[in-house]
Amino acid sequence: MTTRSEREKAQKLNEQHQVILSKMLREEENKYCADCEAKGRKLDDVPLAGTRGTCASLMFSPRWSSWNLGVFMCIRCAGLHRNLGVHIARVKSVNLDQWTPEQIQSVVDMGNRRARLLYEAHLPESFRRPQTDQALEVFIRDKYERKKYYGQDVPAAATSTDKNRQEREKQRGEKKREKDPVKAERPNNAKVQNIPDWPLVSS
Repeated sequence: MTTRSEREKAQKLNEQHQVILSKMLREEENKYCADCEAKGRKLDDVPLAGTRGTCASLMFSPRWSSWNLGVFMCIRCAGLHRNLGVHIARVKSVNLDQWTPEQIQSVVDMGNRRARLLYEAHLPESFRRPQTDQALEVFIRDKYERKKYYGQDVPAAATSTDKNRQEREKQRGEKKREKDPVKAERPNNAKVQNIPDWPLVSS
């Protein structure tokens, strides 16, 4: 059984997550479904999960996400993403579900713009978005499951997790050099001069 302080902490964390999601949904690329490009239709004010208020930005934006892929989408494409299985797409409602810090970080690191650069890098210029559910599901499977249009040559920007790990490694390296300055000054590839093991004969 959770205590009052734990519930208040969870409530505060969820409100922080909703602020982040709301800010992301104001970005132009995230206003449209990542797959069919449908723009969210105008809806009545939507109550946020676990909050007392509403968020006007959600009225015009996709309200679903495959958080592990880091994309926002419409309700129709969300259903098709569920058909892929949780090993490929993990779907959540932006405003009805509770989000964890890991899930928030995933969409922050990706978003629709970067996802398109990766998953649609080799999409033909003449390609037209499918309109029927059947054709749209084929496209979504090609895009995420088969990675038919994935750009392997597109450099992936370092995520915040990568940056944090690199910073920790850098700090560990600095501490190690402080403890052993002599060893730190010698390059890793420095060669130690070989000393002959036979006795030296004086002339």
